[in-house]
Amino acid sequence: MVHHTINSNRNKAPSASRNNSSMNRSGWSKGRWALVSVIVGSLVACASGPEPDAPIDGGPQTDTSPLPPAIARNGSRWTPVRWAELPGWGADSLHEAWNAWVLGCERPAAGQERLCAEARPLAIASAAEQLAWVQRRFQPYRVDEPDGTRPSGLLTGYYEPILNASRLPTATHRTPLYGPPAGLRNGQNWYTRKDIDTRADVQAQLRGRELAWLANPIDALVLQIQGSGRLNITEPDGRQRQVRLAFAGHNGHTYQSVGRWLLDQRAIRDASWEGIRDWAARNPSRLNEMLWANPRTVFFREEALTDFSAQLGPRGAQGVPLTPGRSIAVDPKSIPYGTPVWLATQGSALNAQRLVMAQDTGGAIVGAVRADLFTGWGSWTDPAYLEASTLKQPLQLWVLWPRSGR
Repeated sequence: MVHHTINSNRNKAPSASRNNSSMNRSGWSKGRWALVSVIVGSLVACASGPEPDAPIDGGPQTDTSPLPPAIARNGSRWTPVRWAELPGWGADSLHEAWNAWVLGCERPAAGQERLCAEARPLAIASAAEQLAWVQRRFQPYRVDEPDGTRPSGLLTGYYEPILNASRLPTATHRTPLYGPPAGLRNGQNWYTRKDIDTRADVQAQLRGRELAWLANPIDALVLQIQGSGRLNITEPDGRQRQVRLAFAGHNGHTYQSVGRWLLDQRAIRDASWEGIRDWAARNPSRLNEMLWANPRTVFFREEALTDFSAQLGPRGAQGVPLTPGRSIAVDPKSIPYGTPVWLATQGSALNAQRLVMAQDTGGAIVGAVRADLFTGWGSWTDPAYLEASTLKQPLQLWVLWPRSGR
């Protein structure tokens, strides 16, 4: 799943693509957690048990072992720290992150297969056992800039929109969502969004690849920016069902924010989706001009939603389902997929110190301390959208990396 943020890079402009309250989890109900527990239970049943945990004996304050050297990565530098330096460490409900951890073990990070085998049965362990295991098996590192300076990080949010759609074009549903054109190669520079909308020869190459039709082209843009979504789709026989459209590629052009375009033209002061929609309603003759300011188009593949998969998020770049409030998108040059991360942020949208998993990426997620928090799924009025649309605030990150020789 590859998504982008619509942040204008102005401090007051909110994200129009992602947020999360302090584990409100965007409607991630107890029933849904119960279903995810089935995943954990099935994995526990076939996993070998962990080695006995070391006692906590006072927690991170007693951590006095020698610190390892710093780790240099392409996009960041990891500086080793004590557990006591992680703000809020020990107060988070680690079991709420364990489902995301276990799901990530479907495709573990290199060298972490053994740790995944230990993590699975710990899903039903006590909070003290989970905390002790993490402290024994992992070393925390503060994520810094490559030159070692401490950056002012940025946290935004993203979500999975739920939209109404038609399987066939109608008088009201006239905006198509496409599967990839034949022969499109990964990274290939194909036609622009404007070409797709205006050129008959390009449209001919996409004929028959329409997956569904939307009533509003801005909805299509939102879906492409988020990288995945759910459609309440009306079939030709009148039946309605919900399906997922998952990211399947793009046309190779660089993503450009339409919110940034409008701000640069001084057409709006509010780069939220509400502000953009309001401008579009007042300027219908310029709608295409705004849409074509972003040359990138995303292509999708349709996935059936079962009772089971409907309780999980879309698969991120790591290839595993995302968990609301506990999965983040990162710059993989800074933090590898599958890495447990301690996140600390404070702002008007979210005050949180919690364990999350690096399981996705996005076109606008670039930098050492840059993350996008997956908030869940919903319509324009649901918590997942409301959270995602307001989250834009400072961020600190610490990676938890396996201790050598353990």
